Amino acid sequence: MWKREKMWMIKPPTEHPKECKYRPVLESLLPRDPMSRFNLKRSSPKEEFPNLDRNYTLMGGILDLHMYTRQFNRATESGVIFDDVIRPGLEDTGLPNGPKSVGCLAGDAQSYILFCDFFDRIIESYHGYRVTSDAVQESDFNYDNLKGGDYFDEDYVVSCEVSAGRAVDDFCFPVHCSRGERRHLLALAKTVLEQLSEDLPGKFYSIEELSCESEDRRVVMDSPPSSLIKTGVARDWPDGRALWLSKDGSLAIWVNMEEHLKLVSFRSDGNLQEAFKCVCINLMKTEILYKKLRHPFIWKHHLGWVVSSPAEVGTGLKTSVTVKLLHLTENKRLEDILDRLRLRMEETGCPGIYNISNLQTIGFNEVELTQLVVDGVKLLIRMEKRLENNSSIEDLVPTKK
Repeated sequence: MWKREKMWMIKPPTEHPKECKYRPVLESLLPRDPMSRFNLKRSSPKEEFPNLDRNYTLMGGILDLHMYTRQFNRATESGVIFDDVIRPGLEDTGLPNGPKSVGCLAGDAQSYILFCDFFDRIIESYHGYRVTSDAVQESDFNYDNLKGGDYFDEDYVVSCEVSAGRAVDDFCFPVHCSRGERRHLLALAKTVLEQLSEDLPGKFYSIEELSCESEDRRVVMDSPPSSLIKTGVARDWPDGRALWLSKDGSLAIWVNMEEHLKLVSFRSDGNLQEAFKCVCINLMKTEILYKKLRHPFIWKHHLGWVVSSPAEVGTGLKTSVTVKLLHLTENKRLEDILDRLRLRMEETGCPGIYNISNLQTIGFNEVELTQLVVDGVKLLIRMEKRLENNSSIEDLVPTKK
């Protein structure tokens, strides 16, 4: 009897009329897990785990079943799942003796947050930079702070180039965006570059126009680059892709290629200062114009300028100098020297001619990264001159930058 009375003392929670009425509305406002919207015909993570044998990308070396399982049931608001992120590295597995590629691409900006334990390890492995929540990536477009970039020894330097990629907020990245998004991005770019042409006259070309040679243009593109085909970025080619060229030839801006925008300044001399200045000035101008259209470039305090490839987050900047090096490339210490200088060397296809560029894009600002290339190339040229005279270069080997 006592138990029965005790049970009746436990009253059910009171339901208020308004609470009953508005509960469905309130529940509908709660954010849903995007993955719950899909009906993907997938097996378990163990059965879906990709074959990474002979995969020479950083993704192939970092990914294991435990990490794959953690990412397996996650999806961004735009529908990017982890298999989308790693697919580029499964399509292009890299070379055993070639430079390591990251083997992955973000489908949107949220990918870097949702799959952060994977992307942070990729960034750390590629750039040698540890991503932390309290880190702040700095940016510096003051080209006057660059020292010595206006002159290289003409007997050794063939050309130079500075490029920078940007992603536009509220759009998926090229590997994942829809045709509609790509066309919207193209329309935005046309609006912005028409205004940019008021200060730097230039002309907009569709990819269809680039397939035919013309006297007023130096770029011909008959088909998409193989790198875009392998990563899936060349979908719907050539729909929505374009190139803007300044009339003086100082600047090219690619639209909807590897990134939403890529600014490139190429010079057939060694004046890296002018190429860097051109990119800095026009990056700042285009950023202002995109902000006016309420579509700023994507920036995250701990990653800097966010783009689709983790190999280019931070500044999105690549500075390259083409140099003649006949003796240094035969030296056994070259790989260690490049590592100490934080530089990358790539063959051009011409004997004795190499591209020297920054490997890292995060952890330094734009001026600092370009300064690394300037100082590094000048040091490599000094070493080359020493070796031409059969002299030692041991005293020139730098400490780690």
